[in-house]
Parts: sequence; C-alpha cells; structure tokens
Amino acid sequence: MPMVPTTLLSAIITVLAVLMLFYTSVPVGRARGKHGIKAPAMTGHEDLERAVRVHMNTLEQFAIFLPLLWVATVYFTLIGWLVPAIGLVWIVGRFIYMQAYLADPAKRSTGFSITILASAALLILSVIGVVMALMTVTAAYDFRFFTIASIATRSESSAGTVLMSSM
Repeated sequence: MPMVPTTLLSAIITVLAVLMLFYTSVPVGRARGKHGIKAPAMTGHEDLERAVRVHMNTLEQFAIFLPLLWVATVYFTLIGWLVPAIGLVWIVGRFIYMQAYLADPAKRSTGFSITILASAALLILSVIGVVMALMTVTAAYDFRFFTIASIATRSESSAGTVLMSSM
C-alpha cells in the first residue's frame, strides 16, 4: 500500500476541521429560528447563548490549532502520521465539547480538555520540529563556514609556499 504524504493527511484534517467549524454554526441558526431571535442579537434564550459560545470557542481554538497543525506538519518529520492523528483528536474533542456544552455547560470539560491537550501536543511537536530544523540549518551553515575557512586557510598556506619556492 502506498504511503500517503503527511501534508495530504494534514490537508484532509484541515478540511475536516473547517467542516467542524461550519457544523458548530448550525445550532446557532436552529436556536435563532426556534426561539424567534433575529440577528444581530446574541442573547435572548439560553439555547442561543450556548450555541453561540460553542461556535465562538471553537473559532478561538481554531486560531490556535491551525497554525500549530501546519508548523508541526512541515517541521516535525520524525513520525509522519502523528501530527494529522493529533489533529483528528482535536476535531473529536471539539465535537465532544459541542455536544456536552449544548446539553449542559457544566459537562463541557472533557471535550475542552481533549482539545487543549491536542493543541498542547501540536505546540510541543512544532517547537521540537522548528528547533530540529534550526539545528540542521545552523549545523549546515557552520559546516559550510568551517569548510570555506579551512579551504581559504589552506589556499593561503599554499600560496605562501608557492611564493617562497619561487624566490
């Protein structure tokens, strides 16, 4: 079976996360229609307020999740499937959060915790990946500089030897 590129897996996770974000807006529209609350009102019934909070909190978390997903995808290359798998966990956490918050806001902590842990894992992988990439670039630069410096030193020594022998 051919290996699916990590970037493709993360692209699929991105599309699923965007669909999840759209999905969290559905209860907002339902609550508005059910309780006759016209836009731009954001209050008026507890169902609407819960739905708005779910949607807004997901949007807030999305702004943290998406950059971390892609930084980790690009730079953390040790275990290719790990980053998209954590992205999937984030989506599942958001779904659990939504279902729990809409039923009873006091029960939202499990979904919220899953989301935060997934984001924290992506942050850790992003930092590890960026540090590894920085070390690679720095090592390559130091190696090039060291090589260029040693060639220049050898060239200067050789030139001095040639000059001395020609006298």
